[in-house]
Amino acid sequence: PIRAAVDETRQWRARIVAERLRQPFKQAFREIYVLTPAEEETGVYSNRFAAHIVHYRRLYALFKERGWQANFLGRYDGGYEGQARAEFGDGDWRACFHHEPAGDDGDYAPDHAATDQVRFERRDGRRWREVPLAEVPPLVFSEAMRDVDLFVGVTSIAADPDWTDRGEQRYAGYWRTATFGELTASAEVRREALARILPRLKIADRCSLDGRFLVVRGEFRTYRIHLGSSNILMEPDDAYLCIVPSRGKDGGKVFLPFEDDRLSLILSKAFLLAADTRITDMTILHQIKRGA
Repeated sequence: PIRAAVDETRQWRARIVAERLRQPFKQAFREIYVLTPAEEETGVYSNRFAAHIVHYRRLYALFKERGWQANFLGRYDGGYEGQARAEFGDGDWRACFHHEPAGDDGDYAPDHAATDQVRFERRDGRRWREVPLAEVPPLVFSEAMRDVDLFVGVTSIAADPDWTDRGEQRYAGYWRTATFGELTASAEVRREALARILPRLKIADRCSLDGRFLVVRGEFRTYRIHLGSSNILMEPDDAYLCIVPSRGKDGGKVFLPFEDDRLSLILSKAFLLAADTRITDMTILHQIKRGA
C-alpha cells in the first residue's frame, strides 16, 4: 500500500474479504505511515509515539522478537536512557526508538518505561549519521514506525483492561487519556477491516462503527469498544466495563483477512455484549447492571 494508489488498495481489500483470503502476513491491509506536518516541522525526530507509559519487560521482549537491539534499563550507569535500534533498507538505514524508566520504580529493572522520540540514521562508511526525516525513504520510514506503533500498542498500560482495579494512581491520567484516545494507523486499518467484516456477522444489526469505537447494542446497555485499546465504555454514563479475556481463547470462527489479536479480542467482546442477557460471569454482570 505504501506504493499503491488508494483505489487500488481498496479494491484489493474488497477482493480479499469477498473471497475470504487470509494473507500469511499483512499486505493489502498493511498499515502505512507518512510524515505528518508536526514531523516536517521538527525535522529530525518524531514524537508520534512519545509520552506513553508501557510495561517495560513486555517492551524489551518485543524488541528482541522484532529484531531490534536495545540496552536493558536499570539502576546502573547508562541504564537510564534506552535506545532500541533496528536496521532497514538492506542495512543502509537505522531507526532509533528512545525510551527511559518511568517514575520511581525501585527494582533493578523498572516495571514501566516512558516512550520518547524516534530518530533515523544513515550509514556513512563505518559510522552512522543522523538525517532529517524528509530524507528517509518512505518505505523505511513506514516500516520502522509500524514497529514502534506495535511496541506501544501492545505494551502500553492503556491496553491493560484491569489497570484501574489495581489502585495505582501514578499513571491514572495517562490511562484515561490514552485508552480511549485517537486511533493510530494500525487501529485505523482495524476499523476498515471491521467495516467490511461486520455486515457478514450474525450480530450485524446490533453493531455500528462510530469514529474510534465499535458500538454494540445489548439488551441491558449499549457498549462502545475502543478500536485501539479494545477497552469498553457503557452508555448512557460512559462507565468503564472491565472484561479480562480468558487465556487461550481466540475470536472463534469469524473470518479475518489477517492475523490481529486485538481485532479478534474486539470481535469476541462484541459477540459477548450483543447477547448480554446470556452472560453468566457475575463480575461482568455486576458492572453492567450497576448503572443500567
